[in-house]
Amino acid sequence: MPGLATIKRLEAHIIFIAASIVFIAGVAFVPAQAGVFNPETFTLENGLQVVVIPNHRSPVVSQMVWYKVGSADDPPGKSGVAHLLEHLMFKGTKVMAPGEYSKILARNGGRENAFTSNDTTAYYQVVAVDRLELVMKLEADRMVNLVLTDADVLPERNVVVEERRARTDNNPAALLDEQMSAALYLNHPYRRPVIGWKHELESLTTEDVLAFYRRYYAPDNAILIVSGDITADKLKPLAEKYYGSIPARKVAKRVRLKEPPHRAARRVQLRSPQVREPRWGRDYLAPGFSSGEKRHAYALEVLNDILAGGATSRLYRSLVVEQKIAVSAGASYDGDAYDLGTFSFYGQPAAGIGMDRFEAAMDAEIAKLLGSGVTINEVKRAKKRLLAGAIYARDSLRRGARAIGTALTTGQTVDDVETWPEHIKAVTRERVNEAARAVFKISNSVTGLLLPEKAQKAQKAEQP
Repeated sequence: MPGLATIKRLEAHIIFIAASIVFIAGVAFVPAQAGVFNPETFTLENGLQVVVIPNHRSPVVSQMVWYKVGSADDPPGKSGVAHLLEHLMFKGTKVMAPGEYSKILARNGGRENAFTSNDTTAYYQVVAVDRLELVMKLEADRMVNLVLTDADVLPERNVVVEERRARTDNNPAALLDEQMSAALYLNHPYRRPVIGWKHELESLTTEDVLAFYRRYYAPDNAILIVSGDITADKLKPLAEKYYGSIPARKVAKRVRLKEPPHRAARRVQLRSPQVREPRWGRDYLAPGFSSGEKRHAYALEVLNDILAGGATSRLYRSLVVEQKIAVSAGASYDGDAYDLGTFSFYGQPAAGIGMDRFEAAMDAEIAKLLGSGVTINEVKRAKKRLLAGAIYARDSLRRGARAIGTALTTGQTVDDVETWPEHIKAVTRERVNEAARAVFKISNSVTGLLLPEKAQKAQKAEQP
């Protein structure tokens, strides 16, 4: 099971990618140094950043358009508007009837989808390379010509309300995840769910959605990433033809509320008749590649692998294999946020093991880490595994686009993505231990318990 407070972030998070791309204004191509994905980049006059990731293994391309806006940018009292707009982008435009976009793509053998996270919204298509111009034309059209009426918005709003009911309100793990985020972030908008609070979502109007669209959907607030059987030389004329004529809107830089000092640990407990087995999770507020003590980010990636990198990792080996008090135990680190992220621990007690005993064992593992630290050999093995993962990432059309898109929409740069292996190689045992001691402070955390309704009776059956 993923960490209780990390479920909604795992889609966008790629653990072995840290960061960013440096763009140079103008239309001259800027070849990157040999690195992870070796992208080519250029910028249109209207501010649209363009990234090309050549991969000539098959005559297929993926187009992704990323907007530097997500649920954390929802106006106060209107949570869920970024995600609702994502749904509505598949409606009609000034030249395209509602639903026609998807029909055209399907007739041409393409696949499409979109997603919204705290910090970004992205739309993507996968097509044969000779259909690339078609999907660029379609995507550029809806960047500027979306047409929405109550007849489009209100039924789709009901669809999203039902989506929330199915994925969150009727899912105890997701519901606890939502409550833990609200408890972890005292002031920051990450405390709001991406899909929105139900009562606010139900009150969103057509004008709310259109105002959000007009404010944020613009070429100077977007990144076009095309990966596959293409080069920057071939893509540039198409990008200028379809996207270059869209006027910039001079979108203002994000201004986010800041977190006050955290002075007390928080604890959230959820009991539900839908829960059969208890689960435990703890989230710590953590720095990332764009916010907080950024120097700790690479060390935290290495630490995450030490703690949870497979069946030989610290937590699994100790709690599941040796002590036999858990059926699962792990950790996850999200350092790719625009603002502060999280480092999470999670696990499920074995049959007959009470939650108190399991939590004490997990606390002991964290205390051992803070007291004795990690070993040189653990750091060496973790770095080797992470670097191998970066090599395999080159084989995928999606991973390069996802890593670079996430980086560029969260204030990072391609140079850090491309030099990520060098940063990982430079991590030392001392840096890992320093990062752990900086982050794992109980006042900086929220602990979540997911329990059956009869959990207290079940705990009486605990074996010594």
